[in-house]
Amino acid sequence: MMVSSNCSTEDSFKYILYGCMFSMVFVLGLISNCVALYIFTISLKVRNETTTYMLNLAISDLLFVFTLPFRIYYFAIRNWPFGDLLCKISVTLFHTNMYGSIFFLTCISVDRFLAIVYPFRSKTLRTKRNANIVCVAVWITVLTGSVPASFFQSTNSRNDTRGKEQSTCFENFPEDTWKTYLSRIVIFIEIVGFFIPLILNVTCSTMVLRTLKKPVTLSRNKISKNKVLRMIFVHLVIFCFCFVPYNITLILYSLMRTQTWINCSFVTAVRTMYPITLCIAVSNCCFDPIVYYFTSDSIQNSIKKNRSTRTREVRFSETQAPENFIQHSLQTLKSKIFDHESTI
Repeated sequence: MMVSSNCSTEDSFKYILYGCMFSMVFVLGLISNCVALYIFTISLKVRNETTTYMLNLAISDLLFVFTLPFRIYYFAIRNWPFGDLLCKISVTLFHTNMYGSIFFLTCISVDRFLAIVYPFRSKTLRTKRNANIVCVAVWITVLTGSVPASFFQSTNSRNDTRGKEQSTCFENFPEDTWKTYLSRIVIFIEIVGFFIPLILNVTCSTMVLRTLKKPVTLSRNKISKNKVLRMIFVHLVIFCFCFVPYNITLILYSLMRTQTWINCSFVTAVRTMYPITLCIAVSNCCFDPIVYYFTSDSIQNSIKKNRSTRTREVRFSETQAPENFIQHSLQTLKSKIFDHESTI
């Protein structure tokens, strides 16, 4: 759809960009989140409220990753042959993953805030049962915000350069659809799914930093304080890097599609930035395991334990190997002596 008859809206580069980026995210996201899921469900003996949020975050990432092969095929062929239902599911899981990730990262940030700023008063709040309740509420919220986007026809027809009819998935919606429906969805998900979590993340991190600077906490172990600072830094960098550019651009993209702001330079800039920021947002599937490692002592201890176990096994096999070789050599020599004696 042309935004303005005087503006060029050429953005076909996005299909190559999406195809390459989504392929990389599929491989890295699948491997890293499967490993994370294995650690959460099998390797960890005890799960706390933080790992409960991380487990749900890994499940959210994997659900989205499993839809990527269909999207990759679509970006390569530029035709959606899988039907309207699968397009709806793919789009729903995309939004569920993005805003589910934002919410679960926010839960981790709030949990860390309660543990450090109010360590004693928050003991009754920071329980596995309450964490499970919060996770259910998060899933309900993100599905409530994501599913309405698939209520209408998600696939549309268009003609390619050769005049052949092709099917698109969640693209080329008319101006009326954006003005009456999609723009309202964008407003809802931006306020509830982005701005409120962003404020919570920044506020919680600021309060934690302020608490760590107090004289009472100066006597705390320097290593543990550095650890907390590293956690906050990694958490905020990943959150801001993955989600801030895309959600700001999404607002501008909505203004462009609803004809609220028509300017050729603006249209060109937004249509260029939107695919780039979307790819950055999708990459959160690969970055989430980094948050797992830096945020949870349980994860670090589990990985170190597995590593040390493998090291001990290797060393044991290496020490056993010479002993077995010597024993085998002695047995061979002994049998040869007996054979020699029997021939005399």
